Amino acid sequence: MAPRATMISAIMLCLFAATTVIAEDPYVYYTWNVSYGTISPLGVSQQAILINDQFPGPEINCSSNNNIVVNVFNNIDEPLLFTWHGIQLRKNSWQDGTPGTMCPIQPGTNYTYKFQVKDQIGSYFYYPTIGLQRIAGGIGGLRIFSRLLIPVPYPDPEDEYWFLIGDWYAKSHKALQQTLDNGDSLGMPDGVLINGQTARLDGRDKSLYTMKEGKTYKLRICNIGSKTSLNFRIQGHPMTLVETEGSHTVQNTYESLDVHVGQCFTVLITANQEPRDYVAVASTRFSTYFLDGKALISYEGSNKSASMFLPHAPITWFWSLNQFKTFRWNLTASAARPNPQGSYHYGQINITRTIKLVNSISADSGKLRYAINGVSHVDPETPLKLAEYYGVADKVFKYNIISDHPADYISKITVAPNVINATYRDFVEIIFENPTMSVQSYNLDGFSFFLVGMEAGRWSPDKRENYNLLDAVSRHTVQVFPNSWSAVLLTFDNCGMWNLRSENVENRYLGQQMYISILSPEKSNRDEYNLPVTQQICGIVKDMPVPPEQYH
Repeated sequence: MAPRATMISAIMLCLFAATTVIAEDPYVYYTWNVSYGTISPLGVSQQAILINDQFPGPEINCSSNNNIVVNVFNNIDEPLLFTWHGIQLRKNSWQDGTPGTMCPIQPGTNYTYKFQVKDQIGSYFYYPTIGLQRIAGGIGGLRIFSRLLIPVPYPDPEDEYWFLIGDWYAKSHKALQQTLDNGDSLGMPDGVLINGQTARLDGRDKSLYTMKEGKTYKLRICNIGSKTSLNFRIQGHPMTLVETEGSHTVQNTYESLDVHVGQCFTVLITANQEPRDYVAVASTRFSTYFLDGKALISYEGSNKSASMFLPHAPITWFWSLNQFKTFRWNLTASAARPNPQGSYHYGQINITRTIKLVNSISADSGKLRYAINGVSHVDPETPLKLAEYYGVADKVFKYNIISDHPADYISKITVAPNVINATYRDFVEIIFENPTMSVQSYNLDGFSFFLVGMEAGRWSPDKRENYNLLDAVSRHTVQVFPNSWSAVLLTFDNCGMWNLRSENVENRYLGQQMYISILSPEKSNRDEYNLPVTQQICGIVKDMPVPPEQYH
């Protein structure tokens, strides 16, 4: 009987192993060759950053919980990093692609990113984070489908299309970076692009997409630009909002949508108009200049040109504020949800910490700088996360040099790495206060938050009475209107070093960003991954022995 028992045990072990392999979430692989190339989206030849010779770059196409592997070959003459805008990277800020967490990929070398899109669905994008490279391209869409067993709250569309919209400069990113290094502002962009181009409506444009009459289509709209909020609309075709930044929404219908820098919306449109060409328009908002980008959408089998009467954008920012107030989380939808630690009932959780972040601008030294709570961030040679892991943080930066409650008026700016500590699983209120005359847009890596309030004026504790504590949309990017404030609630339940930054590229480059460090109190691998064996090492820790694993 012993041999038979041994054989049965062996078979059971094999079955267990097979089950383990099958149960692992699927992998999706990409190879990117990043290079310079010549493009002319505004009729002027210029150098751009291409991925696999594409502008915009190739789409990352995956489903909830997939593991994404991207092997990046850097064929440009500068260091390079990519970040995954809005992807939470649970326990894994090592793959976040910001200078505070990773050593850059040097020219002529490659690095393989590996991360999981855990418990997420929706429309996202990626972009390069070194210097002003985002202005030069290297940007593409990242879509996450719901798993087949989890239904979405609308019928499957006939097809789906990307609309990557954004302002665009005709100068090279190196020339623009030199402008900022000299202490000046970038000034106004030269145009607006939709998927890397703009239609001239001269009868020679090709249609971006084609629709079948009577069918419904899903559009994924992201503002991937550098500084300007845009209004997006399509002639004769109202849009039904179904998702934004990873959350299914109450399905309201809009003639146009204000899309602030870094934000994404997913909408449905139905091809129920006269068969002909129609124009999609993305135009600037809240700026002293007017620019627009256009794209043609055609009905299948029709050769009738689009009308030249284009729909107008709204005018005031109060209109945009009122539109924001109509966005509500769809509480009945079945889908992967962010914040897996359970803060869905966010209105019933006690706030343990309030952090007010005030942006400011200064040119006292003759050079332009932007700041958060009086500190204008600079990236040290050694990534902050590496310095922390190797135990030499005190040689690279100081924690908590800003206050949670800054003065109402901040006149002096300090230039230094800006890093604060946060306690794991604290439920936090962050107030973004904007005393300037321009719209601000912020993104927080590693998290989604509940955008509960947004009003004109200055924030005070009594403003909490106006918070939406029931169905605020969980998202990762927040706009802050001029002389206004926005409030978000979130749980710091994702250990790592996470970048909070202005989505205005000029502001970010000149210091309007910071990092939040959240450490595992139990030193548990359940909370955060150890330093990957493939991680690049640089700065003052380059020749130091690798420390023993910190999390067990």
